[in-house]
Amino acid sequence: MSVKVRMAALGAALALVLVPAVGTAAVAADGKPGVRLSASQAGTGGSITVTGSGWRPKALLMMLICGQSVPSRGVIGGTNSCANADGRAVTTDAKGDFSKRLPVAEPPKPCPCVVHVATVTGEKAEADAIFMVAGHSVEPLPKEESGGRLSVLTDTRLDGSDGLLTWFGSPPSRTLVFTVGNVGTAPVKNPLFQVGTSHGVFAPQWEEQQWRGTIAPGRKAQIKLPVELSAGAHGDYSVSLKYGGKVLAEQPWGVGRPWGVTVFWILLCLVVPAAVFRAGMAVVDRVRPRRSTGRARRRVPRLPGLVLRLPRPALSPASDDTAPGRPAAPKTRKAPKRRTAPAASSNSTNPTLPWFTPDNGPETAANGQLSAPQDNSPTTRTSQTRKGHT
Repeated sequence: MSVKVRMAALGAALALVLVPAVGTAAVAADGKPGVRLSASQAGTGGSITVTGSGWRPKALLMMLICGQSVPSRGVIGGTNSCANADGRAVTTDAKGDFSKRLPVAEPPKPCPCVVHVATVTGEKAEADAIFMVAGHSVEPLPKEESGGRLSVLTDTRLDGSDGLLTWFGSPPSRTLVFTVGNVGTAPVKNPLFQVGTSHGVFAPQWEEQQWRGTIAPGRKAQIKLPVELSAGAHGDYSVSLKYGGKVLAEQPWGVGRPWGVTVFWILLCLVVPAAVFRAGMAVVDRVRPRRSTGRARRRVPRLPGLVLRLPRPALSPASDDTAPGRPAAPKTRKAPKRRTAPAASSNSTNPTLPWFTPDNGPETAANGQLSAPQDNSPTTRTSQTRKGHT
């Protein structure tokens, strides 16, 4: 180890020894939150008690031991300079106070070190307290860059709203709007910002975005940067803005659930089974054998060139008006029957023909015309008497 490094380590150790117990506490001033440590120095494997006050009630905080940091400049390298694996989370009470044991671990960067306490969700707030990790290397802090320096002058906001596609799972998008001022002595040209999005207690995912323009010393400018989440994202998110390795602002973002996707899956679960059921029933209806509703008819086979004639039922002579093979004569209206006086009784028996039945109405010729009535009945007694007189 060189002489300069040894002298720097010795100076840091003397400064920690000479600082009184109250020096290890970052007491809340002007309404800002603060933290206090039970010890200003401890070795790896030990633990210290961190006490805080002035924080937001019921706020979730994260406690880390970070290297290459001082309270005046904050955590220079960001959370990459902290022992993240050995950090602890704590929730403040109704008054905004807390007390929690924190294990001592060596950070990835050399000391000077601090105990860094910051909010995880909601409005951004942080506080640092000087701490020395025994046995850890100590190096001087990097020189602060002279020239232009940007600082956020007003509160940041997220402009924009969700559309119909976002309701069906499209990536939510917003525009991060903030105003920065150049508090340095040199102009800042085309500043490169880092925009990070985090969900819950997870670390932010940073994305570099460059703003085109120049900010002169003592001037301010309004900057708009697009922010987009992944498809189907919903819940409580946080958007962070970083410049020059330092977080300048943080904005909460509540993303609604894409209910259109839920409705789509519900309809899909109802429609698909119904369609499969109907298709299955159609297949079963085609495959299953048909049942006859009545007595099966006996079919008579027909040979080509052969005509089968079934015998016609026998008809009485009175009803059989047409001969077989002849076309039926058109039906005519029958004349009303004439009433005749009953024949006088006679001792002689009138001969009758068994194969002949006298017609009571007019005869019908074959051509459909009416013929004169014929009196073929046996001669009565009255007619014989008339013939005798003649």
